[in-house]
Amino acid sequence: MAGVRERGVLGAMATVEPRGAPTVNHFADYCDSLRPGTLDSVTFAPSSLTIRPALDSEAAAIGQLTESAFLVGPYGHLPVSAERRAFSLDAAGRAASGTLLVALNEDGALVGTASVLRAGTPYARRASAGEAEIRLLAVAPEARGAGIGDALMRASLEVALEWGATALVLDTGELNLTAQRLYERLGFEREAVIDGTGRAASLVVYRYPLQQSPDEVLVRLIHDDEVDAVASLSERAYSHDYTLNDSYRASIVDVAGRAAEHQVWVAVDTQTGALLGTVSTPRDGATMTDLAQPGEMDFRLLAVSPDARRRGLGELLSRHVLLLGRLRQVSQVVMNSGPEMLGAHKLYAQVGFDRLLDREPVMTFPNGNQLKLLSFGYALTA
Repeated sequence: MAGVRERGVLGAMATVEPRGAPTVNHFADYCDSLRPGTLDSVTFAPSSLTIRPALDSEAAAIGQLTESAFLVGPYGHLPVSAERRAFSLDAAGRAASGTLLVALNEDGALVGTASVLRAGTPYARRASAGEAEIRLLAVAPEARGAGIGDALMRASLEVALEWGATALVLDTGELNLTAQRLYERLGFEREAVIDGTGRAASLVVYRYPLQQSPDEVLVRLIHDDEVDAVASLSERAYSHDYTLNDSYRASIVDVAGRAAEHQVWVAVDTQTGALLGTVSTPRDGATMTDLAQPGEMDFRLLAVSPDARRRGLGELLSRHVLLLGRLRQVSQVVMNSGPEMLGAHKLYAQVGFDRLLDREPVMTFPNGNQLKLLSFGYALTA
């Protein structure tokens, strides 16, 4: 939407933490039935790795890193066209076409980069309308083998998810087997091979679907001009089913506060543009409640507009949260729910959440009344 500033793009920065073996996600099975992957060669990004959008002042260094990374790749012996070199060096142009990510090591040195591009922008060549594309994934030669490429790919998927892209697409040279193994390990679908006639090499095209119902509903980050509408939707959803006290009502409608610190997602009707539902998640490495333990991700305030019920939106938003957890390699997704929220409990059981009976807090109010919250968890890794 022209003129509307979007929230997100990983916040100011995302710090990658090792969280156990990654789960291979194939979105055709949408989170629940995952095909087996090859994980024996996986390495993990160091906990000190920071991934964030590039600064203008880093453009020259990003161009140099990109060139040096591709020189040691399977096509580094081939001559580089002027057009290709200009593309590699034009960090500002790639940033203007989407989001240019950088990876920094514990000393603040640039060790990797990736360009996440919107369809229809000058440097996108595979993305169709509504999709996002990743190009020029590059890791400094001296930093290879530390999981930086994996971390940049996961961050790129989250950027595309924040945009509400239907898929993240890419192509790579047929001889770039290392990259192909990475993409397939992450769950990208090998879609086509484009013959290399007239080029240096054939290209393999990959796609990672990001939406459960792209023809009907898209999930993306809230836009600045939607804060009041999402607050109203959330209040109507909760007051429709429950009696709200003043403090809980205030928490529900504080969408601006949540969006400033965390991620507020919205489900949008693709035909009408209507807001149908919402859910909030923390930024990578942060939490929203005391329930989440190290390596876990929590979420709060899933709400579906009363006039959009019975469309499977609660399950869709729940599975969206699970997808985000998989991209971040968390061990478990957790949440609290009030004892009277029986409809929500039924939904979470249907999706596959289990009760965490040993982690259910008791709230004590100023008048001495107590309330035991229910806790639920969905284990994502063994």
